[in-house]
Amino acid sequence: MGGPLSALRPALLAGAAAVVVAAMAAIAGSVGSRLVWSADPADAPYNLLVRGFREGRLSLAREVPPGLAGLADPYDPAANERYREYPYNLHDLSYYRGRLHLYFGVTPALVLFWPWAAATGRYLPQAAATAGFCAAGFLATAALLLSLRRRFFPGTGTGVAAACLLALGLANGIPVLLQWSNAYEVAVACGYAMAMLSLACVHGALARPSRAGAWLAAASILYGLAVGARPSLLFGAAILAVPVALGWGGGPGRAPRPATLLLCAAGPLFLILCGLMAYNALRFGNPLEFGQHYQLLVGSYRGAAPTFSPRYLGFNLRAYFLEPMRIIGRFPFVADAAAGPIPAGHGAVESPFGILADVPLAWLALAAPLACARRDSGDRRALGGLIAAAGLLFAAGALTVGCYWWTSARYEVDFLPALVLLALLGILGLERALAGRRGSLWAARCAWGTLLALSVAFNLLASFEQRARQYSNHGEMMLTLGRFPEAVADFTEVLRIDPDAADAERSLGFALVAAGRQPDAAAHFDRALRLGGGRGGRGPSVLHSFEDGEMMLSAGRYPEAIAAFGEALRLNPGYLEARLELADAHDRAGRTGEAIADLREALRREPGSADAENLLGLCLGRTGARDEAISHFGRALELRPGFADAENNLGFALAAAGRYAAAEGHFRRATGLRPGFVEAWANLGFVLAATGRRGEAIEAYRRAVAITPGYAAAADGLKRLGAAP
Repeated sequence: MGGPLSALRPALLAGAAAVVVAAMAAIAGSVGSRLVWSADPADAPYNLLVRGFREGRLSLAREVPPGLAGLADPYDPAANERYREYPYNLHDLSYYRGRLHLYFGVTPALVLFWPWAAATGRYLPQAAATAGFCAAGFLATAALLLSLRRRFFPGTGTGVAAACLLALGLANGIPVLLQWSNAYEVAVACGYAMAMLSLACVHGALARPSRAGAWLAAASILYGLAVGARPSLLFGAAILAVPVALGWGGGPGRAPRPATLLLCAAGPLFLILCGLMAYNALRFGNPLEFGQHYQLLVGSYRGAAPTFSPRYLGFNLRAYFLEPMRIIGRFPFVADAAAGPIPAGHGAVESPFGILADVPLAWLALAAPLACARRDSGDRRALGGLIAAAGLLFAAGALTVGCYWWTSARYEVDFLPALVLLALLGILGLERALAGRRGSLWAARCAWGTLLALSVAFNLLASFEQRARQYSNHGEMMLTLGRFPEAVADFTEVLRIDPDAADAERSLGFALVAAGRQPDAAAHFDRALRLGGGRGGRGPSVLHSFEDGEMMLSAGRYPEAIAAFGEALRLNPGYLEARLELADAHDRAGRTGEAIADLREALRREPGSADAENLLGLCLGRTGARDEAISHFGRALELRPGFADAENNLGFALAAAGRYAAAEGHFRRATGLRPGFVEAWANLGFVLAATGRRGEAIEAYRRAVAITPGYAAAADGLKRLGAAP
């Protein structure tokens, strides 16, 4: 009986580890991994950095749009918004002296993206990198935990160890992180992997004193790489001091000298930090500047509030540890926590969860000291040192992130995995302390097993809760790209997950209108209004009025839209977007003269508004003032180079004047800027047909029909040319 059973035990542990890795891969391969403007991995930020390195420069292999360089303040988020969004997609990149940079840590590029590109000739998708780093961090801690079990807890059952492995990978915030696979998550996942590998090497130094120097040097290198991925992990380097301090206090005779241990612990880390500072100095002229002060989204807080401050600590620690996510009566059964009043200067709150409430397994970290009870001095020294190192890693991460101006669930990965490891050591300590007391042991197993199951279940459910957010983001991307049926499918999926999502009802209505299904949109707009407008009942009433107006406008209820936009402007006369939408509503209601007055007032208040110039051109064109309309479209393009709508509108005005060659150029630029611009493709087909280029016209019309099946202008054009769709 013993032989087959013994063979099954390793298989059970391997199976548990495989389940975790498979779950990570499945989550990373969900909709979150598709949140990219370009399907080509070479265009992802980390691969752009690798391409820059290959070209012999430290900046990204991406040219700066000429208009961005010409802005008076390129860091003003209102001025640079058009460059952060599609088609430039510079959101969160750093801009300095005519170059674009990645402010996220460089380590992922050096240890994975560049080697992968060199070995395979292809670029690695960021979702795969995030999953790979998370798997590496999990496997490092799994090997560490199994090593501890083998040496210090040999009587612990295989089932207990397998349960601990599941918790180690699925109860520590990683499932939530993996739903997002952008540059942020790559850096966080890499920092997690390197920190966990470093902690495993610290254990090697504690458990094998004769080779402590080599283990510490490896730990130091790995922790330096962790800081290179996540500079916020810097203070966690205190874990390297634990073997040094214990060695200084007198260890086994064969252990290296304390000075040697200190050199091994500090030397590699110091050299890596020097390399990072040199890298920063070469990029930004400041060894301590990682690029955040030159981020293209920093204008909203630049000079107004510090990025790191103790003033945020109380709020963040409450959000990260005490505020539970809300329980709801439908799948996925959890929703965002109520974060409470945000401190002055604080940025935003992105779905954090209260660890002590939502991951109750964490409470068992208090039992971790039990693991050291009734042991000889050598074992107590090695195991106690590891517990101290894990505690330092947890505390340093929590305090550093707690002082940051932004609160996010993904930041919890900087400290939660170390806390979960301590909790699992608490379980192993309980198992050892209660061995031989069958009743107490099984009572304890029922208790910790419940906490473990709840913690794993919460992490998985919270990751599903993030899926709704990801589908919503993807739907917005599809709307921008003109892929309306896909947007409809995305927002429908959001409502399947969260039927009371007012934003999703509103967005689905807009997607249906864009897809030519306006009658179907009305019910969704009405439900969005019943649920609380576009923001679920939150936010200032001026925004509610504006968003109600947007829905009424899309539903064709123009008098109500005019009233709603008018109310928004009564509350905030300087609200440019509301004035532009009011003009649009007046124009659609047949009151074009009032629309023109609205737009002239908008330009009086904000002369540099490309949107107002473009809309004024449209309205003037409808009144027959064609030359003036052309002038305003041209002005819109001067203010915003790459403005696809203005390119299309100018092309249309020129075509109406019989200037087909000039119109063709503008239509081609519009479709180049926005490949899913169905109207521009149809207009291009018209001018090509008008100039006798039948084959090219058919191709343009077919492109329009492929984007939006049944698009009337393109379908009619094909019919006139005697061509099939």
